[in-house]
Amino acid sequence: MEAPTPTAVEIFVDPMCPFAWLTSRWLAEVERLGRIHLTVRIMSLSILNEGREDVSDFYRQLVDRAWPPARIAIAVERDHGSDAVRAWYDELGCRTHIGGDAADEGVLAETLETVGLPDGLLGQGRRPTGTDPDPDEIERLLRASHQRAIDSVGDEVGTPVVHFAGDDSTIAFFGPVVNPAPREDEALRLWDGVELVARTPGFFELKRTRTGPLVFS
Repeated sequence: MEAPTPTAVEIFVDPMCPFAWLTSRWLAEVERLGRIHLTVRIMSLSILNEGREDVSDFYRQLVDRAWPPARIAIAVERDHGSDAVRAWYDELGCRTHIGGDAADEGVLAETLETVGLPDGLLGQGRRPTGTDPDPDEIERLLRASHQRAIDSVGDEVGTPVVHFAGDDSTIAFFGPVVNPAPREDEALRLWDGVELVARTPGFFELKRTRTGPLVFS
């Protein structure tokens, strides 16, 4: 009997979001076990929280710092394709979420070098400082990618968004939020459950309060 064709899945992440990172580790494990083909896309916590006044100073600083990595990821996708985005996202996540490094210009430059991307991409992380209110090309592409995620699942969500590509392109959902990322059989069991509810018409939400510290390894 032939193995089933892996399901094409996109995950939309903000590179600074630890919860998106953990979900991406789970999906990478599901891919390793042959069930899906995963593509990393970009959405933006900075865009998602524009105009919001009901956020803490800590979170506002976080989303302000999230602009450069998201912009760099979009520039990588534009110039080098989705495989390069995933390689860079994986490297950045290992440095920041696992290693605890700050995503400053030095670390961003080192991650680009590690995965063989040109250092000129670092400059794409800087937003224009002029008086022109219109976004530059990178920001327009970032907003378009972000909107793709929102259009697929609605605007009452955060990151990550998981989207079934191909023939299942109408199926998308926020999350799941996992901590830690399941491995081996547990990863597949969770995928089976998530796929089941995602394909169930009329299913909208299943949630409980997060507890405990984040576990990245």
